[in-house]
Amino acid sequence: MGMLKNLRFVFLCCFSLILLVHAQDDQSGFISLDCGRPSNSNNSESPTGVDYISDAAFISTGVSKSVAPAYKATYPLQAAYVRSFPQGVKNCYKVNITKNTKYLIRAVFLYGNYDGLNKLPKFDLAIGASYWDSVAFTDDASLSTFNEVVHIPTLDYINVCLLNEGTGTPFISSLELRPLKNTTYVTPTGSLALFFRYDVGSTVDDQTYRYPDDALDRFWEPFNFNKWTQLDTPFTVDGQNNDYQVPSIVMRSASTPLYDTMGFDWNAPDPSTQYYIFSHFAELQLLEADQFRSFDITLNGDYLYGPVVPAYLSTTTVLSNPSLTGGNYSFLLVQTEDSNLPPILNAIEVYRLIDLSQPETDTDDVSAITNVKSTYGVDKDWQGDPCTPEGYMWEGLNCTFNGSPRIISLDLSSSGLTGEITSYISDLAVLQSLDLSHNSLKGSIPEFLSRMRNLKVLNLEGNKLNGSVPADLIERSKSGSLSLSVGENADLCVENSCKKEETKKKKKKNIIVPIVAAIGGFFILVVVLVVAIFMWLKRGRKQEVVTAVSHQPNNQVDSFESKKRQFTYSDVLKITNNFQTIIGRGGFGNVYHGFVDDTQVAVKMLSPTSGQGYQQFQAEVKLLIRVHHRNLTSLVGYCNEGTNMALIYEFMAYGSLDSHLLGENSNANVLTWEGRLQIATDAAQGLEYLHNGCKPPIVHRDVKTTNILLAENFQAKLADFGLSRIFPTDGGTHMSTAVAGTPGYLDPEYHKTGWLNEKSDVYSFGVVLLEIITGRPAISRTHEKIPVSQWVSSMLARGDIKTILDARLLGDYDINSAWKAVELAMNCVSHTSNKRPNMSEVVRGLKDCLEAELARTNFNRVTESTDSVICSMNVNTEFSPLVR
Repeated sequence: MGMLKNLRFVFLCCFSLILLVHAQDDQSGFISLDCGRPSNSNNSESPTGVDYISDAAFISTGVSKSVAPAYKATYPLQAAYVRSFPQGVKNCYKVNITKNTKYLIRAVFLYGNYDGLNKLPKFDLAIGASYWDSVAFTDDASLSTFNEVVHIPTLDYINVCLLNEGTGTPFISSLELRPLKNTTYVTPTGSLALFFRYDVGSTVDDQTYRYPDDALDRFWEPFNFNKWTQLDTPFTVDGQNNDYQVPSIVMRSASTPLYDTMGFDWNAPDPSTQYYIFSHFAELQLLEADQFRSFDITLNGDYLYGPVVPAYLSTTTVLSNPSLTGGNYSFLLVQTEDSNLPPILNAIEVYRLIDLSQPETDTDDVSAITNVKSTYGVDKDWQGDPCTPEGYMWEGLNCTFNGSPRIISLDLSSSGLTGEITSYISDLAVLQSLDLSHNSLKGSIPEFLSRMRNLKVLNLEGNKLNGSVPADLIERSKSGSLSLSVGENADLCVENSCKKEETKKKKKKNIIVPIVAAIGGFFILVVVLVVAIFMWLKRGRKQEVVTAVSHQPNNQVDSFESKKRQFTYSDVLKITNNFQTIIGRGGFGNVYHGFVDDTQVAVKMLSPTSGQGYQQFQAEVKLLIRVHHRNLTSLVGYCNEGTNMALIYEFMAYGSLDSHLLGENSNANVLTWEGRLQIATDAAQGLEYLHNGCKPPIVHRDVKTTNILLAENFQAKLADFGLSRIFPTDGGTHMSTAVAGTPGYLDPEYHKTGWLNEKSDVYSFGVVLLEIITGRPAISRTHEKIPVSQWVSSMLARGDIKTILDARLLGDYDINSAWKAVELAMNCVSHTSNKRPNMSEVVRGLKDCLEAELARTNFNRVTESTDSVICSMNVNTEFSPLVR
């Protein structure tokens, strides 16, 4: 037989030739990223019907570029853009997936002279901590290449990284993940990188099949050899009993040799490479009684499998064991002695074994350093796994690689850091060196640094720190176990300077005290006299005010803000017109509509049978009198007269958020995606104020949709502070308290331990955000009582965002904004508090989502049409098989 040399793995996916007769609409679990496409533009759809979304939500680096106009005319929409990475040596996509599920992962690259240089680059790919493959092109910029691997990730996310090796700027056109059955493409160890995949005996020249013909969206390249004969059938080849689900359109054709043997030869440069061969067979002829087809399979002359007797119109897959007999491979199908028909072959896949099992950085360290990055907005080339692959650690880190990599050194000197020293640093359990020098950090040196026993170097020079250096750090510095640098902090008090300052204060006090004592005696008499006169006048004035509350003319009424005062029960009766109109009910009691002069108010009366009682009444009054924020409900006044107790609030015209998501208003006036994000942002800002704007901080403890009220302009405000608690600022990470809150919103960690902190509110807000996104209640109203977070998690496993968002939105939302919002909400409801963002991070995330949605509504939708796509498989010509 002649040899076909320099065979290129080039396939043509022409739109006009794609067969849609076996179209399948189910893209469950598909993740299809159109790399470089602006987030505010339409989703792109390939000629095959695969829905692509912008990659903007999955990576924070790189620049969007368009391929040259000549290529746009002939390539599909998702090939019109690339994401290019001129900066940094490691740029990574982070994609949430279902861990321990087998995925086909494919990265596609169409150069298309996007940079005008007409110079093809070369760069490497990594998955997680492991090298995946090199990206290499032919000498034709019009052709694309792709890299494909079958891999089982062990985490619930995967990092796919492009590594700059100095041989051209890395770029990518699309990134695709397709879930597979775990019973397919099985190997004892390792992952499988595609070598080639052939539709043998294809009856249509240059026709490559993929989705929708292939439900798993594999590329099947046609392959024919002129010394073979083609067989085909118009009937469907059944693959239902075959886990590999080879499409019928591929299995309906086959090749058979003119004589008794057919096979492939190929040369591999690395003799240690292991190859796995998956051969797919189906008998296409209805054989006569005297006809019989049977053959054996050999590799390099060694028996692999057989005899193979293909079943009529039914797929059989044969897996070879790897062979390590050198760099030359010969794969043969040989007719057996009792067969009177030659072998056939319908399809073949060849993979090479690669190792993607290198351990990634310890998950606790990843969580800690990611939180540090987010807290400070670190502007460094921090992408993918912090420590791996080796040689690609994040700038400023050093790691140890004994087992799972751990972070042992963190250098953020001169990084523009502001705020206090974050407690997330304490989660880096084996950290040995910490350099935060020459930033603008303020506040005191936290005690948690003293508890980091592995710390050997601590540099805090050149900041704005104040207070005293913890005694334990000073002692460790004296003993030589810690190198401590705290200079150039003007207000920081180290041990000796503290004593000198204290001595000065004592001397000054000894001089001042006698003087103050002499003067003070005189002023005490004056103060007593003034207070007595003031109290006498106030008593008379108070009586006048009480009798005139509802009789003053409008032009004499004090400003609305000044009325945060105590009302009598008689005043309450007049305000509510004898409790005429009920506008709400709760555990505290009924809520009535009323007027204070011309201003509408809501009056919440404490029911005598209320289980919440006087303590919560007092707590809410005290809190609302001292806190003021545009996203917290304002207290107009209160009544505390015997058993008659009431809270008088500003009136919120549109009631609770709950009624607009699930109640009587939910279907009549459906909240838009923009409206939902604005409401979520408003509520988050109110909660952020309680956590960060109040000193000491306040934990709400009962964040839920019924406690988020909407003003006339749909501005959202947080309400009901009866369960709120002041959080101590003594450096502790939590406070112990009796568990309180609402089922469905209650932080599981707080419920289990009784340890309360701000992250308990974050969990509750995460549930609220999921309700806003899905339009579903916190706990389903079916007998299964499924939490909304659990339901969303199960939907995410399928990878279809459209099933998660409220169907009443009718798809009218920016898909990237939706993905970001869902990811943010799921981070909030992490069962471990230190993995949740803080409310400042939540507010920033929601504002990003809102900006993306606003950008969408400000852009005209543009529909682009395309005709065809040309692609090439990522196999160099020296790997090309020879056919016999």
